[in-house]
Amino acid sequence: MKPTIIIGGGIIGLFTAYFLVEEGVEVVIVDKGDMQVTTSTGNAGMIVPSHIIPLAAPGMISKGISWMFSSKSPFYIHPRLDRKLLEWSWLFYRAANPQHVEKSIPFLKNISLLSKSLYQEFKTKHTDAELGLVEKGLMMLYQTPEVEKEEIEFAHLARKHGLEAEILTPNDIANLEPNLEVKARGAVLFPGDAHLSPSALYNYLKTYLKSKGVTFKSSLSVLGFEKKGAKVNTVITHEGAIEGDQFILCGGAWSGELAKMLGFKLPMMGGKGYSFVQENQPEIHQASILTEMKVAVSPYGNQVRFGGTMEIAGTNENININRVKGIFESINRFYPDFQAKFPSQEEIWKGLRPCSPDGLPYIGQAPGLENVLVGSGHGMMGISMAPGTGKLLCQIHQKEVTGILIDGFGVGRY
Repeated sequence: MKPTIIIGGGIIGLFTAYFLVEEGVEVVIVDKGDMQVTTSTGNAGMIVPSHIIPLAAPGMISKGISWMFSSKSPFYIHPRLDRKLLEWSWLFYRAANPQHVEKSIPFLKNISLLSKSLYQEFKTKHTDAELGLVEKGLMMLYQTPEVEKEEIEFAHLARKHGLEAEILTPNDIANLEPNLEVKARGAVLFPGDAHLSPSALYNYLKTYLKSKGVTFKSSLSVLGFEKKGAKVNTVITHEGAIEGDQFILCGGAWSGELAKMLGFKLPMMGGKGYSFVQENQPEIHQASILTEMKVAVSPYGNQVRFGGTMEIAGTNENININRVKGIFESINRFYPDFQAKFPSQEEIWKGLRPCSPDGLPYIGQAPGLENVLVGSGHGMMGISMAPGTGKLLCQIHQKEVTGILIDGFGVGRY
């Protein structure tokens, strides 16, 4: 029997391989990069069942228009004549309505809760893995009355859907952050959230999968596929053909191009984000989001990672230094005592999050193809949803009933 080929060696691809290997499946992972520094290794590493609202939501259109006038804003689309961008923007606009949000919440909640439980199982099973997993929740800090109203309304919505949410006063915040002043009007704490070191997780998974016989083919560009009827039998790379029995597309921001080669539509744009690590002085204890600027704060003992921005950039990987300045300037706005130092070019991580226009991932069978699955389009939630996505893809691959409903993640919905 021929192997299952996973195209894309990010965290989604690795977790998919992890669950397939547990079922005794032979796996080959093909990736266009070197699989050293990827979109999966430098993000905030947050596991967030609280994030039940898709990116395409009411209010994002008006916010997005106002933010487009600032190159340091949390969400930015560089205006350009690009058919792919125009199509994606139109689909985003159509999805940004209350009906879409209401329909999406159960799907996002269920896959995130599944992922959280799988992370806990993973930690128990792999006691040698030093992942930096911290289960102290996520604090949404806010400074303005407008954002306070939004966050408290969201806390009530989260409770309505069975999630824990605590509304905090400045005194409550001070108790959670005793080492430094936090300039905030208040916060909402989601105790069920967590965070970990994405690079530690990624490198551990790579090493473990190699020990289980997974073949890694890195720095390999996919040029096309060979099909016979409704089945794919070969992926063509710049170094030759690789035959497979099943194919799974986990190509991140490039998944749309892979889908096009296979003859189906998968609207996708790369949402560029940036992060950098600082010495944690004075020490920040609590993982947080600085909500006005959408900046994530992930402390790991004597270090802390600051990350954020959503720059709709296609597959452009250049660093926009103004985006980094936006993140940096938010630090002392919320933590005036923190000893922030602007990072050098070499210290800045960048990654392209794969963004679907409706803010929901693509998980499931590719339309019109019997042996192709897709797991992509997770936006900023790749780490958070990776184990759940991998488990679901494995169940579909093995012809099993999925543990949760996945209708909202349909690959052929466009």
